[in-house]
Amino acid sequence: MTPGRTSLETIIAGCGITLDRAQLDQLWGYHRMLRSANAELNMTRIHNFENMVLKHYVDSLLVLNFVELPSPLIDMGSGPGLPGVPLKIARPGVSMILAEPRGARAEFLAEVCGRLKLTDVEVFAGKVGSKFPKKVQGVITRAVASIPETLDRVRNCLAVGGKMIFMKGPDCSDEIAEARTSHADSFKLVLDRAYQIPGTAHDRRIVVYERLEGDATLEEDSAAYSGPVRELASESNPTYKLALDLLTGKGIRKHGQALIAGPRIVAEVLDRYPERVEGWLTDTKGSPPPSLASRPTWFRLADPLFKNLDVAGTRSPLLLVRVAEPARWSADAPWPEGCTLFVPFQDPENVGAVIRSAAAFGVARVVLLQEAAHPFHPKSARAAGTALFQVALEQGPSIRELRSSEVPLLSLSADGPDLGAEPFPDRFGLVVGIEGPGLPDHLRNGPTRRIAMEPGVESLNAATAAAIALFAWRQNREKRE
Repeated sequence: MTPGRTSLETIIAGCGITLDRAQLDQLWGYHRMLRSANAELNMTRIHNFENMVLKHYVDSLLVLNFVELPSPLIDMGSGPGLPGVPLKIARPGVSMILAEPRGARAEFLAEVCGRLKLTDVEVFAGKVGSKFPKKVQGVITRAVASIPETLDRVRNCLAVGGKMIFMKGPDCSDEIAEARTSHADSFKLVLDRAYQIPGTAHDRRIVVYERLEGDATLEEDSAAYSGPVRELASESNPTYKLALDLLTGKGIRKHGQALIAGPRIVAEVLDRYPERVEGWLTDTKGSPPPSLASRPTWFRLADPLFKNLDVAGTRSPLLLVRVAEPARWSADAPWPEGCTLFVPFQDPENVGAVIRSAAAFGVARVVLLQEAAHPFHPKSARAAGTALFQVALEQGPSIRELRSSEVPLLSLSADGPDLGAEPFPDRFGLVVGIEGPGLPDHLRNGPTRRIAMEPGVESLNAATAAAIALFAWRQNREKRE
């Protein structure tokens, strides 16, 4: 079919859509602007004329066969103006907000509205979320975000009784089932209709939800907090998946973030290290974050999701904090005065406990050996408290490769002189063995110190042994001073 105004009218009419001449002129003008700007802005991958009319304009207008458009209506993630511009042309009485966060596309939409003389239409150059400045009666989207994630984003800007209209492909049943569980208190499914674009094999699905009452507390609390607020109700939400990943050392290293749990440590971090805080996580009944200059994002999670992250069962807010990558330790670099503690513990609670002891007794630095659990692992973080932020942490080699020719490495062992029998060097490394295997031969055969114990006791917990040794070193240093 030859592209042109007449061909556009033929396709539109053939799909059972009625527009008057002026509306068809506007739609043709919009098409020409979209084609002209697409080379620069890359707003559509469809270039064939007939496919553009069917998959963009007809697809947008078919919504009118199933639902009356509420007003005001947000076209969320409008992109080049789809479905908002065709719907505004067909229903000029609807107050339309074209929401598009990408600046160049928002400018294009403003130009479209001006040239086509579309009235009562606003271009919002931003994302629709909890801080959207207006209450509206409807939101429509063709965007690819899941149904539960989108419901999270619109729940505070959509008025009670308002409609959330999804233009989806046929395979969204799992999303609907998930929303039925996660959003039953705030949204009701009122329409789920499959259809085809006429004259094609393209299957489509329109899904409509109605905003319910019962979320007033959430809205009031969110409005009272001046920082960003995000609602997480879906297990498929990328932010929730990231947080779940932070329950492992591998995830913490990957993202450079960690979760801090426990009322006391959370309060201390907020008071002493607020610049490290990036997020405040609560369940649906949680209180807003305290007033901080950084205004961290408040993540309000569906109760089951929060429970999955609150592995310690604190039932209190979690902090999302930024974690710096530890510096690499080198035996050849200058050693600080005092004790450098080498930690190979694989149990994260032992890592946290020994970091707490290191802070208490004033070690110069803690070198985490290759075998060690991550210090910001949830179990380690709870054991360490704010000592995590007080002690200089470095990343070292495997305990099997740990050597120093310049500064003595003293290892805790069942053999060797008693802890207090000889003075500690001004600069030294203190090495504790791995839980179970203990020390490799080259350290066991080197300088060692022994903790005296009752006969018949096999050994101490590794973190406890380290704490006793650090206490003895601290006492020795104070006597010499």
